[in-house]
Amino acid sequence: MTKEKRYEELLPQVAALVDPAQQTVSVLANVCAALHQAFDWFWTGFYVVGDDRKLHLGPFQGTPACYTIPYGRGVCGTAWQRGETVVVPDVEAFPGHIACSSLSRSEIVVPLRDAGGRVRAVLDIDSTELATFDDTDRQWLERIAATVAAAIY
Repeated sequence: MTKEKRYEELLPQVAALVDPAQQTVSVLANVCAALHQAFDWFWTGFYVVGDDRKLHLGPFQGTPACYTIPYGRGVCGTAWQRGETVVVPDVEAFPGHIACSSLSRSEIVVPLRDAGGRVRAVLDIDSTELATFDDTDRQWLERIAATVAAAIY
């Protein structure tokens, strides 16, 4: 099955999991599990913006992760600062990359915005392979992030 086809099948599943009547952490946990299961990435999770201008570890699937990430630092903090998706084919070549795991080789981070446009969380996905993520991933993961954010923020 192609990557595009997997995303096409996944999007309605994610939409069904996004229930605004549920706690935010529960929704993020189920979406994270669905993404991780569909693609078997190395690490899939959310970091949530805190009142202290740091990203805080949220629901995830994978190896233990960094608890907090400062604004503008690493791939996650950079995506938050820029307010846009960041695709990194080789994390070793990304200035200021925060290595929560030395096994991570490529990464994509997608911001989740509230109705006012503020970034409230980021979806962070890592792979043990170089150049795993491309424009197809960016487009579909942005759709998924928007679906989640519209229901919980």
